[in-house]
Order: sequence, then structure tokens, then C-alpha cells
Amino acid sequence: MKFSQLILGFYAALFAAVTLWAGVFFVQMHRDLTQLKFQEATNQRRLAEAVTRLQAREKYLDQLRHDPALLERIIRQKLGYARAQEFVFRFEGEKQ
Repeated sequence: MKFSQLILGFYAALFAAVTLWAGVFFVQMHRDLTQLKFQEATNQRRLAEAVTRLQAREKYLDQLRHDPALLERIIRQKLGYARAQEFVFRFEGEKQ
């Protein structure tokens, strides 16, 4: 009788230990899953922002390729170019 109670007690303790270990394991996995979902949402937001910036830059590049008036305006502003009969005045307080 004592031997069977000892075995039963051993199995009960083993069951309790496995149950406790499984509970801790699943709680940790839930925390990890929550953290990964948050990280995924952050990465999705950053990806959407990057795609938006890329589309804006592609649109600007397309305009540079196909719009001579825009290209001329940018060359005049950034590089200070002028036509043959024009003069460019630069003042000391201006940024380049």
C-alpha cells in the first residue's frame, strides 16, 4: 500500500511540475507573441512611410525627366545659372 501511494505521490508531483512548467512556458510565449505583433505593426508603419517617400521621389524624378520648365527652375535656383541676357545678383545674407 505504501509503495503504490509513493508512486501516486510521485506522479502527482510530476504532473504538478509539468503543469507549472507548461504554464510558465505559455505565459512567456504569449509575451513574446505580443511583443512580435507590436514590432510587426511598427515595421508595417515604417514600410508604409518608406513606400510613400519612394513614390514621392519617383514622381519628382519623373517630373525632372519630362518637365523642362521644372528642370530650368531648379538649375537656376541651385546652381545660379542665367540666360545670356540676364544678370544674377547675389547678396551676402543669402544662403547658397
